[in-house]
Amino acid sequence: MKVVPTDTGLGLPAELTSFVGRRREIADVKRLLSGSRLVTLVGVGGVGKTRLALRVAADVRRAFPDGVRLVELATLDGPDLLIRTVSEALQIVDFTTRPALDVLAERVRDKRMLLVLDNCEHLLHDCAVLAETLVRAGADLRILATSRQSLGATGEQTMVVPALPLPECDGSRPSTEALEQSDAVRLFAERAAAVVPGFEVTEDNLVTVARICGSLDGIPLAIELAAVRLRAISVEQLLTRLEDRFGLLTAGPRALLPRQRTLRALIDWSYTLCTEQEQLLWARLSVFAGSLDLEAAEKVCAGAGIAADEVIDLIIGLVDKSILIREEHQPNVRYRLLETIRQYGRGRLRESGQEEPLRRRHRDWFYELVTDAHRVWFGPDQVSWYDRLRTEHDNLRTALDFCATTPGEAEAGLIMAAALRYYWIASDFPQEARGWLCRLLAVDPLPTPPRAWALCLKARLAVLQSDFAVADSLLAEVRDLGRRLRDPAIVGAAAYVAGLGALLRQDLDQARSLLGEAVECCHDADDQMGMANALIYLATTHSLLGSAEDAGARFEECLAICEPRQEHWFRSYTLWAYGIEVWRHGDTQRAIDMERQAIRLKKPFADRLGVALCMEAVAWMSCAEGSGGMERAAVLLGALREIWRSFGGPLFGYLAEYHDACELSARQALGGRKFDAAVRRGSALTAGEALEYALGPDLPSPGPDRGSSPLTRRELEIAELVARGMSNKAIAATLVISQRTAEGHVEHILSKLGFTSRVQIAAWVGRKDRPEDDRATGTSP
Repeated sequence: MKVVPTDTGLGLPAELTSFVGRRREIADVKRLLSGSRLVTLVGVGGVGKTRLALRVAADVRRAFPDGVRLVELATLDGPDLLIRTVSEALQIVDFTTRPALDVLAERVRDKRMLLVLDNCEHLLHDCAVLAETLVRAGADLRILATSRQSLGATGEQTMVVPALPLPECDGSRPSTEALEQSDAVRLFAERAAAVVPGFEVTEDNLVTVARICGSLDGIPLAIELAAVRLRAISVEQLLTRLEDRFGLLTAGPRALLPRQRTLRALIDWSYTLCTEQEQLLWARLSVFAGSLDLEAAEKVCAGAGIAADEVIDLIIGLVDKSILIREEHQPNVRYRLLETIRQYGRGRLRESGQEEPLRRRHRDWFYELVTDAHRVWFGPDQVSWYDRLRTEHDNLRTALDFCATTPGEAEAGLIMAAALRYYWIASDFPQEARGWLCRLLAVDPLPTPPRAWALCLKARLAVLQSDFAVADSLLAEVRDLGRRLRDPAIVGAAAYVAGLGALLRQDLDQARSLLGEAVECCHDADDQMGMANALIYLATTHSLLGSAEDAGARFEECLAICEPRQEHWFRSYTLWAYGIEVWRHGDTQRAIDMERQAIRLKKPFADRLGVALCMEAVAWMSCAEGSGGMERAAVLLGALREIWRSFGGPLFGYLAEYHDACELSARQALGGRKFDAAVRRGSALTAGEALEYALGPDLPSPGPDRGSSPLTRRELEIAELVARGMSNKAIAATLVISQRTAEGHVEHILSKLGFTSRVQIAAWVGRKDRPEDDRATGTSP
């Protein structure tokens, strides 16, 4: 059964139920990964491809220092968002206009990483192109895919995931030993015990249990669905009903029943065991992508046979029957249909002729959610609304797709896309937002306010991606629409975007004029949120022009608007820019405090750009704090190198001189060797560690400085495993490489270090890892 996507910190979901068996398959997948960079697990629905892939990924994670990442593709209706979804899983934010696949390939080029692509069967060609491109780009990248059929990619190794082994009865009563060796029986027993406490496979029921598992062809999902029935009936009754059902569905020997038909038959049976209302709800819930909450189920699925107050009891019934999976999302509970179950429900919904009305109700619910979020975004509940939208991202995509593909619905899509403008930016989704806007604008050319706001957002995103020519063309249409519609808020929004573009192009006089116009228009329209947004960059422009008094007054005006509302987003950007102004006038400690407050306000969001800008500012300011500050600056610059690389290079070029001056000052103060060592320390920090370091006074605990080592990163890793006493065979299994490759690495290590034995390697590693003061006292080996 597919697990809920609770992150374990490894880029993988947690397993909430035990993983049974598959030792041989796990070993086979590891062997294939050691010799091939693209391995695809194929098999029928419900056979356990995902669980096997996740277990292997967890087992081999130590072999991939750059991470193991799961990319779930089942919720994607088409290939348009495939590359975006992979980039999101790899935490790649692209603020350039380069082809997305080129950016993704470049970012994985030097990564030793395992990418798990789950449920590729509906995107075979596109997944094949993606996989081929990535494995060509990254020599140390491995891809483990799951699909109902192979991708057909060059160099792909395919492994068919079999059903769980069944007990070998040979027409006689199976022995206890045979049952203990049957993964299918063990799975049935564990799941049965979960619904009937104290259930065990005994001498009295072992034949029945073996026959149940045999009738289900050893398909894990089928076994789990069947075990749930023991809440109401005995194992003997379960076997009788299974045999009756399969007897009706097959004409011919039992052995000829295809496994896919077995699962379909069992899901059919699960469906017939539901009440009529539960069946209705099951089908209606299939319009959701990913997960849903109770409120959404009540609003979308009630009516025509289901009262709103009956939904909760029906959901409980479907959870009890293992149709719905319950997930904890503090402070609320959410529910998810397994993909196989969801597809079955969608088929039933389609047969009923109610698919389009339910998809429309789904869209209507999320339209209301999005517009409500925009209406109250500038307030104290901003973070909780952001979290809610982030949780509903898959459903937002589905609602926008309905708008883009259903005649007459594009305007609603434009309203939704534009209302999400701060969410798109806060979540680092500029490319996805531009994609939706392009699709929706292409099918709705009418000169309406929704079109104007959508065009303005598209121009704003183009500016953030330095695509200024496109932005200028879009803004011309926005200004024209704003004047025709006599809407000062639209005119002000266009002036803001144009002013931001001028600021980024360092045309400061033009920026001051346009941003001043934006502030006036927003004031006339009583658009407090738009006014705060424009004030941030108007104040920044005054600062860069040397008008300190005007800059300070505008920053304070912005804070006076934001602070009573207790919002986070605009306050954080105001404090970031204001902190730089304060620092430029000599109050370094106050400036650092402002930057750290800005970081704390940003932490609830996935605003990697905003956090990076604040960390940059802290690095610059640290240079004024003596030698300790210089070291802090160097560490932060090292941490920021990878972060800026993920954006395609540093942004906000009008501040680039501060970055260069910081690096030069720190290098001169520390000396080249110490500066480089501090930068390496920063580069080794995770994003979370770097953020906490920017917030606190303490330097991160240094690991061994391997900068002067003659060994490569891979050889250092293997040397550490040698030091633990691991054999070449064990090293190969741990790092998912062949034994011959492991042996070659050990020989290279011995040669580079001038050693003749593994014991010497272990001693060398010990010396490298021992703190400097231990070596000085002669305690090293």
